[in-house]
Amino acid sequence: MSETRHVPVMLQRCLDMLAPALGESGAVVVDCTLGLGGHSEALLTRFPEARLIGLDRDKEALRLSGERLARFGDRATLVHAVYDELPAVLERLGLPRVQGVLFDLGVSSMQLDEADRGFAYAQDAPLDMRMDQTTGISAAEVLNTYPPGELVRILRQYGEEKQAKRIVAAVVREREKEPFTTSARLVELIRDALPQAAKRTGGNPAKRTFQALRIEVNGELSVLERAVPAAVEALAVGGRIAVLSYHSLEDRLVKQVLTAGATSTAPPGLPVVPEQYQPRLKLLTRGAELPTEEEIAENRRAAPARFRAAERIREDER
Repeated sequence: MSETRHVPVMLQRCLDMLAPALGESGAVVVDCTLGLGGHSEALLTRFPEARLIGLDRDKEALRLSGERLARFGDRATLVHAVYDELPAVLERLGLPRVQGVLFDLGVSSMQLDEADRGFAYAQDAPLDMRMDQTTGISAAEVLNTYPPGELVRILRQYGEEKQAKRIVAAVVREREKEPFTTSARLVELIRDALPQAAKRTGGNPAKRTFQALRIEVNGELSVLERAVPAAVEALAVGGRIAVLSYHSLEDRLVKQVLTAGATSTAPPGLPVVPEQYQPRLKLLTRGAELPTEEEIAENRRAAPARFRAAERIREDER
């Protein structure tokens, strides 16, 4: 496993944004998407007083990042968990509040690069796409067993695929002849199903379908819907949350949670806004920040990244 290929996205921006919250002795930062540990290694190095909790649902990622972070000893605690399990993990560790939370959403470099995982449309592989291969159903099972209407919904909703009906009609026709097992067959089917005009724009024509299947297989959006509010809830006052999203559905969800937290909930027209209606969060980014051209040149996987951050400025009223 080469570490050189794993370049953490917008690393400096993440570190700078979390820095004001992590300088104190005993500060705790949670990396909710540990992956190969690139962001975590940088956090532990830059903030020598901080303790890190790293979550990942992928056991292979935990093993590899464990090797990478071993030199930090008990400053790093790695946990096999999906990131919406954050409240339970913190409770188990006896940590009611943390000072920093980082999410780097989407697929890790390792999952894309390990051919047998079936995430990448550029190489033939079993259609799996589970981030945790010990549980849940594979992408092949979704393709082979879901009713056509449900497949169309998934491609439209999670892949924003305008040609969903054409693709699903072809999938249903082909799966009756022989169930889908590999990614190459699906890529070929998508290429054949799309009209010429649709193939000319937006990179690989299979990209949106693969994204939709991955989100469905891993329940990514429903997990994120629970995880971001839970992370905000876990922040101490002065604590910060930083989130890297890679497609508009994720970014929209993150934006909604952070914007809601930064908005007063007072009924209109109050001359003075009582404490319990004041915003809990302060937004630290204007809209979503994008990676620089230099960073994209160095790391093409940074291209679609959208970065948002916020600071917890008030405790909830009990």
